[in-house]
Amino acid sequence: MQRLTLIRHATTAAVRAAAFPVDEPLDDAGRAAASALQGQAGRGEALCGPSRRARETARLLGLDAEPVRALDECDFGAWRGRTLEELHEEQPESVGAWLEAPGSSPHGGESLIAFGARVGAWLDERASIDGWTVAVTSGGVIRAAVVHALGAGPEATWRIDTTPLHATVLHAHDGRWTVRSVNAPLAPSPKPGRSSGAERASRATRSAPDSRSAPADGGVVA
Repeated sequence: MQRLTLIRHATTAAVRAAAFPVDEPLDDAGRAAASALQGQAGRGEALCGPSRRARETARLLGLDAEPVRALDECDFGAWRGRTLEELHEEQPESVGAWLEAPGSSPHGGESLIAFGARVGAWLDERASIDGWTVAVTSGGVIRAAVVHALGAGPEATWRIDTTPLHATVLHAHDGRWTVRSVNAPLAPSPKPGRSSGAERASRATRSAPDSRSAPADGGVVA
């Protein structure tokens, strides 16, 4: 059996702005939150996306993680660093096509279908490997992984919520994936009367935008 824990990286400036991601480091609050959760990521083979935010989060969590290209966020091409609101004002037809047609890529990067296929192919390879794996990655990769495990269509991507420094757990039996839990707090509950790493991390990430507020953070954006 393969047990895969997918952890969304800590906050960055783009996450807080609900912007399409650039390859940027964590912000101060993200570093503090990840540091407060050191040692809480779980056990197993440690992997991460190749982005700075994923690698930095893994390091602060205490993981000696190997970067894996398949765990990188969707390539949003010319839309990197822009918010969906800005783009909708400038390119309403392009944004509409992207939201409604998962095979389109008006930004010049990956389409949602191509992105999902990349993540799905990696999951299919991992399904036959026995053991435990912990991977720090982006919200988009986590959503794509859940969609693949459920056998859902790419439009289901918009209906999955992720939060910085929360974990999603998938299990593979006989080459088939099942979803064990989605977007759960990374650390255990604090003991009465004490402030735990989980509580400190929660305070540090609470001001991050709710990923349900707009597709720019609730879709496939980091």
